[in-house]
Amino acid sequence: MKFVIDTNIVFSAILNTESKIGDLPMNSHGVFEFYSCDALRAELKRHRHQLLDLSQLTEDQLDQAIYQISHCIVFTDEALIPFAYWAQAAQLVRDVDMDDIAFLALAGYMNVKLWTGDRRLMKGLASKGFSSFISTGERYTLRTLLE
Repeated sequence: MKFVIDTNIVFSAILNTESKIGDLPMNSHGVFEFYSCDALRAELKRHRHQLLDLSQLTEDQLDQAIYQISHCIVFTDEALIPFAYWAQAAQLVRDVDMDDIAFLALAGYMNVKLWTGDRRLMKGLASKGFSSFISTGERYTLRTLLE
């Protein structure tokens, strides 16, 4: 089963690789496949100092955590996503959080659910009738059922 994973989830997994959020990408081989946008890599670079501060990890430990999580993700160049998916995603996120547009466009293009922990995003999408997202709790339960 495939999912698009957003920045919120990846940051949480990096900050605590031994949590449920960290466990899911690293220990779901053969059950789930994770995809994300190249924009995620840029977010990791842009927020590196914040991740260091929040995690209290050393530079090497942070690099290892980033590697552990990102190694489980297939990254996609956003330029490969047709315009129609960008337009649809823009309609859904423009008054919620435009930072999530690429993840939503990729999920639409791949016809898979978006895995996010962003409650504001989920609520905003749901208010527009969009329900093709999954929370961490739902993902964890799903993995348990599929194993």
